Amino acid sequence: MINIAIVGRPNVGKSAIFNRLANRRIAIVHDQPGVTRDRIAAPCAMTETPCTIVDTGGIGAKLDDGFLDQVTFEADIAMQTADLILFVVDCREGLSHIETELAHKLRKAKHPIILLLNKADHVELEIQLGEFSRMGFGAGIPVSAEHGRGFNDLVDQIEDIIQPIAAERAEKTADAEEHVAKTGLKIAIVGKPNAGKSSLVNAILKDERTIVSEIAGTTRDAVDIPYEYADELHTLIDTAGLRQRSKMDTSVEVFSAMRAERSIRRSDICLLVIDLDAGISAMDRKIAQVIQKEHKPCLIILNKWDLFHPGMPRAERLEKAEHLIRTDLFFLSYAPFAAVSAKEGQHISQVFAQLTKIRAAAQETITTGALNRLLQDAFELKPPNIHKKFRKRIKLLYATAVVNDRYTAIPVPSYILFVNDKRLMQENYEQYLSNRIREKFYSPAIPIVFSVRSRNRSKSK
Repeated sequence: MINIAIVGRPNVGKSAIFNRLANRRIAIVHDQPGVTRDRIAAPCAMTETPCTIVDTGGIGAKLDDGFLDQVTFEADIAMQTADLILFVVDCREGLSHIETELAHKLRKAKHPIILLLNKADHVELEIQLGEFSRMGFGAGIPVSAEHGRGFNDLVDQIEDIIQPIAAERAEKTADAEEHVAKTGLKIAIVGKPNAGKSSLVNAILKDERTIVSEIAGTTRDAVDIPYEYADELHTLIDTAGLRQRSKMDTSVEVFSAMRAERSIRRSDICLLVIDLDAGISAMDRKIAQVIQKEHKPCLIILNKWDLFHPGMPRAERLEKAEHLIRTDLFFLSYAPFAAVSAKEGQHISQVFAQLTKIRAAAQETITTGALNRLLQDAFELKPPNIHKKFRKRIKLLYATAVVNDRYTAIPVPSYILFVNDKRLMQENYEQYLSNRIREKFYSPAIPIVFSVRSRNRSKSK
């Protein structure tokens, strides 16, 4: 795949250009400098030739939170791996010292460079743009990411550069048997700030792809990262750390939390990363409740395992860790766990070993006959209580399991219960039925979702 990197100092509109080329709001756009810190990649939607665009953290400005070196490092990697570089400047602010230095650096790159004069919202702004030609990349293309001006010219120039590259690569691989990995899992990696999510991604990738820092809130975008394992191309979704809305001190943090919640919804399975050394907090429980509410499969990652009672035998440590999560995260009792140290690279192989078992078990669905026999036995063994308000007892008429596996690689069945009156179903009895299903047909990590329906629809109103 051809890679196109978008580089430039902070707040010149790189993310806005990225979003327009991708035809999606992927990168966070905000006036605050330094919002984009990780490399974010997406297919370009505007070119005929398939290519990937990469948004990078801003280069060269002195950020107030200590990320300058790391953001610059991220941009350097993008430039080294790109086939084409889009160098973005703010035409309204004129040529800066930072851009002069960056131009000197970019001239050493072996790949072609297109200069983009962003924020040229109207023709009058284009008159005074000659000073940018001093950087050695020609007159540049005036564009407005906000209004879409100049993007047809930009796409034409991109095509002129990448079409020959694509043709050359196609010719080289024509006689070779190309390995095409199957589409795998969409894996959302979620947790409170500083739990070790980005460290876990880096440990899986064995690559410093995402910025890792002890400062909470480093990752602000939900970053989709491809990862091939066992001949399948998985997607790791590294999300911003979720924390209580009242503690979010900027609009960027609120937007990042919303992005993380959307990432949970679009995932096949969630890895809930817990800082085992710090223990389970109220925020950990809040995130777990979001996963439960969205009916998502879940694998709990107990991170910082190396710091958890290191002097104890491993069996005792595992017993204490399991007791901790089963007590504080009792509502995620269906979620298995893996104890790892992302920073030290310990037991990382357990993650995909567990995911493989979870996925295999999820394919074995219960038959309608077996489900009805199981539930009828459960009703006979422990009949439901008479409802205090309606003075009646719920009766099961029929049950079936519906699995919609078209949109997810790990299907979550919905157990539809047809009863005399769904208002008679009580929460504790629904939990009892859930436990009975788990005893007979256990699928690790898979939530049990009931849909209770009345025989007479008017009773449900």
